[in-house]
Amino acid sequence: MSEKKYLAFDFGAESGRAILGILKDDKLELQEIHRFANRQVKMHGHIYWDILALFDEIKKGMSIAAGKGHTVLDGIGVDTWGVDFGLIARNDVMLGNPYAYRDCRTDGMMEKAFQVMPESEIYKYSGIQFMQLNTIFQLYSMVDTNNPLLDNCETLLFIPDLFNFMMTGKKVTEYSIASTSQLIDAKTKEWSREIFAQLSLPVDIMAPIVKPGTVVGPLLQEICEDTGLEPADVIAPACHDTASAVASVPASGKNWAFLSSGTWSLMGIESPEPIINDVSLKNNFTNEGGVNGMIRFLKNIMGLWLLQSCRRVWIKEGHTIDYGELMELAKQAPAFRSLVDPDDISFLNPPDMTQAIADFCKKTDQPVPESHGQYARCVLESLAFKYRYTVENMNEMIDEPIEQVNIVGGGTKNELLNQFVANATGLPVIAGPVEATAIGNILVQAIAKKHIASLEAGREIVKNSFPLLSYSPQQQDVWNEKYQFFLKLM
Repeated sequence: MSEKKYLAFDFGAESGRAILGILKDDKLELQEIHRFANRQVKMHGHIYWDILALFDEIKKGMSIAAGKGHTVLDGIGVDTWGVDFGLIARNDVMLGNPYAYRDCRTDGMMEKAFQVMPESEIYKYSGIQFMQLNTIFQLYSMVDTNNPLLDNCETLLFIPDLFNFMMTGKKVTEYSIASTSQLIDAKTKEWSREIFAQLSLPVDIMAPIVKPGTVVGPLLQEICEDTGLEPADVIAPACHDTASAVASVPASGKNWAFLSSGTWSLMGIESPEPIINDVSLKNNFTNEGGVNGMIRFLKNIMGLWLLQSCRRVWIKEGHTIDYGELMELAKQAPAFRSLVDPDDISFLNPPDMTQAIADFCKKTDQPVPESHGQYARCVLESLAFKYRYTVENMNEMIDEPIEQVNIVGGGTKNELLNQFVANATGLPVIAGPVEATAIGNILVQAIAKKHIASLEAGREIVKNSFPLLSYSPQQQDVWNEKYQFFLKLM
């Protein structure tokens, strides 16, 4: 195979990256071209994404790639977090900056919506986990408050769709990102007319849905002129970052679970059909879109956000501490001194995460962490137990029990957490690749251009190209004992 080049833009809640993927001889090489901060901007009590600044970073990434000699690209793809969106008026005018999902405008909106359309009815159609940050409740809050932006809106675009529009002028919605909204019928994979009608939401502003691997259109000439790139296809990969990450999981066969580990933890399995029943509703599991028509049956878990937020507090207090130091301190801290439920609502967006953890410990009659290492160990052990709880929930709903956990994403660099996952679940753990989201983004682009035959072939390329680490369960007796206490915290 001749050398093929793809540019992947991977946006997380804290930062973004431009990653160049070079595909040759069934090997994939990655080069980080550009890395930049993604800041939430507060104004008048609300939180927004600075979307134009992020678009400028996309163009900077393109310019840097061109400056390094990569002017001819086989594809450009964007993936981001889910649920958030921008609004476009007539004549392609963007209406303000998109709200960030942790904004307070959805406070109380789930309860209001359930008075109009019962929880069980929404889940019957969407199969999506209930979280107040979901698009359905963001949009419902705009209708409920008569937000003037809706009066002028012609098209709603999710964040990666918005970037695709900026790059091509085309307005479409990619399936995996749309599925996070709780507005899609999980079985038909189209907008749920029933949900829109019962909640009086404007279905006419929703863009047409396209599959992962769709060529959206050519890069606009003005962007080529600004950046030095030759004309290239903009491809919608799996535009939801977790869908891209799962596409890169170097697993084969069945009975494996994925854990996309980062700011959020997303843990689940691939399923050919949505799993929607009373048990999945009770366990609050979600059925999100994946590649090749697969469903990502998973649970959203408040992941390393807790630790990231603690670290921000410590930095403000003048204690600059990197994650490597923090993990060493966590190793030295006493085991199981304090535990929390990572998904407790108090951890969604507190002004001070260390105080929120301290308050939870006080409320549950546990000692409050007294050092950076104790806070870190509390978060990591609690996450590991939450993953075990999630595995047990999944085993209730699937035919054969999970036999292995594959961890992908930035969290794979946290070897202490990886070992804790093996200890807590009692399952072997395979960790890697680190840049799973960008890799999955690139694989789907390459499949779209027929440079990779299939997703299975792409996953073999991942195995051949990137290091993977294995972890075996340890100290099973003590982890099993402490898990019983953890269950009482939820």
